[in-house]
Amino acid sequence: MKPYRLLIVDDEEDIQDFLSYSLRKEGFEVAVASNGEEGLDVMAEWKPDLILLDIMMPKMDGVEMCRILRSHRSFDDVLVVFLTARDEDYSQVNALEIGGDDYITKPIRTRVLLSRIKALLRRREMGLAQVEGATLIQAGDLSISQEKRMVKKAGQDIELPKKEFELLWLLASKPGKVFTREEIFEKIWGPDIIVGQRTIDVHIRKLRAAIGENYVKTVKGVGYKFEF
Repeated sequence: MKPYRLLIVDDEEDIQDFLSYSLRKEGFEVAVASNGEEGLDVMAEWKPDLILLDIMMPKMDGVEMCRILRSHRSFDDVLVVFLTARDEDYSQVNALEIGGDDYITKPIRTRVLLSRIKALLRRREMGLAQVEGATLIQAGDLSISQEKRMVKKAGQDIELPKKEFELLWLLASKPGKVFTREEIFEKIWGPDIIVGQRTIDVHIRKLRAAIGENYVKTVKGVGYKFEF
């Protein structure tokens, strides 16, 4: 099997060296960049499977790089793990809201880092395998193709960011089933990632704004369900 490609985007040289050494020892191919602009240049030529992305950097920070990355559907499958020295709820929630798949707080512990990376890559492979055999969900005037990662409403294309699409597919795959917040967190973000309550509310709000208010229902005190 071809080794996974990991891109490290961090302006601290010692962090680059430490991460590169640890990851290459585990058999990963590694490239590095010192800011978001350099990171995007590397992305154009060397599509990685996962990016370790520092939040605070000169020229272009990690938040802006992630926003640009998530605006291109060709990079939907690229995992983004934010690195942050700030142990603040805002930083963590914001990192996930803009399209990050996980975050790791500095100082970085090698075992934790490798465990999180491998768990994310396993989930990614499972997701890609599901896409290959996916079917189409038709719900009223809403059409959802997991294979193409496309949504249409009354024949009109709707562009959804990665997390909103995953959330819609999860809910729509079992109409009427009430998914608890805990279930949604585990299936969309994974059991090892702790996110704030506000994170899911923001994604639900964005999803409703895109597809309409009638599909995703709130079950007070429990979670959400899909109806049509």
